[in-house]
Amino acid sequence: MTFAIHASGAARAAIDETVPALVRDLIASRITGGDASLWGPDAEAEASIRLGWVEAVSVSRPLVAEVVALHKELKAQGVTRVVLAGMGGSSLAPEVIAQTAGAELTILDSTAPGQVLAALDGGLENTVLVVSSKSGSTVETDSQRRAFEAAFRDLGIDPAGRIVVVTDPGSPLDVSAREAGYRVFNADPNVGGRYSALTAFGLVPSGLAGVDIAELLDEAEASLLQVAVDSAENPALRLAAAISSTVPRRDKLGLITDGTHINGLPDWIEQLIAESTGKAGTGILPVVLLPVSPELDAKPADLQIVRIVDDANEFHLSERHAGEVLVSGTLGAQFIVWEHATAIAGHLLGINPFDQPDVESAKVAARGLLDARPEPTAPAFVENGVEVRVSDASLAASGTVEGVLDALWAQLPEDGYVAIQAYVNSLEMPQLQGIRELVAADSGRPTTFGWGPRFLHSTGQYHKGGPAQGVFLQILERTDVDLEIPDRPFTFGQLIEAQAAGDAAVLAEHGRPVVSLTITDSSADVLTLFEAAQK
Repeated sequence: MTFAIHASGAARAAIDETVPALVRDLIASRITGGDASLWGPDAEAEASIRLGWVEAVSVSRPLVAEVVALHKELKAQGVTRVVLAGMGGSSLAPEVIAQTAGAELTILDSTAPGQVLAALDGGLENTVLVVSSKSGSTVETDSQRRAFEAAFRDLGIDPAGRIVVVTDPGSPLDVSAREAGYRVFNADPNVGGRYSALTAFGLVPSGLAGVDIAELLDEAEASLLQVAVDSAENPALRLAAAISSTVPRRDKLGLITDGTHINGLPDWIEQLIAESTGKAGTGILPVVLLPVSPELDAKPADLQIVRIVDDANEFHLSERHAGEVLVSGTLGAQFIVWEHATAIAGHLLGINPFDQPDVESAKVAARGLLDARPEPTAPAFVENGVEVRVSDASLAASGTVEGVLDALWAQLPEDGYVAIQAYVNSLEMPQLQGIRELVAADSGRPTTFGWGPRFLHSTGQYHKGGPAQGVFLQILERTDVDLEIPDRPFTFGQLIEAQAAGDAAVLAEHGRPVVSLTITDSSADVLTLFEAAQK
């Protein structure tokens, strides 16, 4: 068995109650056979062009030799550093693959100017840039590509030999990249970004970084029979039932790694599930947890824990895992099972797991702000260098950061969650991620953390399209560091500012409470946030 799953409590009851009907209705074999009718007539047109991922292993096999050959060619030229410019599904899977294999891959999925500069300053003489975008029009990736092209030329390096493109055939990027002489890998257009781990989007950057991608495909292939069979032992059917069909339904999914050799998988699962299910006022909210997260002690009634371990068969009888779901398997098997389980969860929830209707709204708002370039709104108040802005003036009535956070938590419904969104240079402020644990303890509710704008291609869909349960805490930075974007009328600093403001505006339009805290001196002001969150 390449993938094992064990469940107890409500999750096990959901499996026992739900899986027999899934087996009777041949759900597993119908997905494998590409049956687009499984998600209802409204979703059928979209599903019919989004099921290519079920054949990704066989379709991707010919890629291996090409990627390995290019890796050897670049290495012979002394090009050993790989930078990936990509967002969401274009970066999360390669990040997990490379980290798990111990390969060096620099992920550039931010528009924070300091982060872009760090990627540019890492040694361009021995760098290849992989530009990864399905549509080829993603503003973050396009801007990053422009910056690298200019930097290569400034050093007298022809970008054509140092930029590799992964995109859908016929996309604007496909056309322009071929005209520029770049090496292009086309992905299957019938695979959505978040289901693309085993396509060119996951394999090309990972393979160029030195990962054995043939072995990854072998791992995935070994699990295909498990997910294709209409059987009560099918792990994808069991996992789908456990995460979507408990009674009452637990619509928050705590993801925790416990000694597994796989590094970073919950972040990939987070995008897959949140963007696939968070729509039509329903969905499953993934919450990435640590072994010490307060949610594990508080055990919110609406939070289902899935623990990723190296051997679920060994640990499933331990009392400390009562009520949890334990999963184990190779990385390739994890990709396969979670993709199938997410699609099946969409069937059980009655939604289309292949569209993302609310992602574009934040992009449109950001573009509008970049075009209009309005003056920033004045803060409600400033405390210890932290500027406070709110979607509702009542949130700022206390005049203190601590009071604002208390007011924000007070708007949490009984089944609510807190979403922390950090539009900052994560390389300069990695400690900021630790505020998630403090906020979860202070608010008493499941809390997510996302680096902006990366999360806009992930949980951003759930924030607007899922249940109206969330309150939102944005953390921004004011910095003198900025970087021009060649042939664009805005800078990276202006871009990330517009992305934060645009998303805040869309959330407010949806009736979601938003507090934005802008750090004006990162060396001192982060302490103010930690102190406020602790109280």
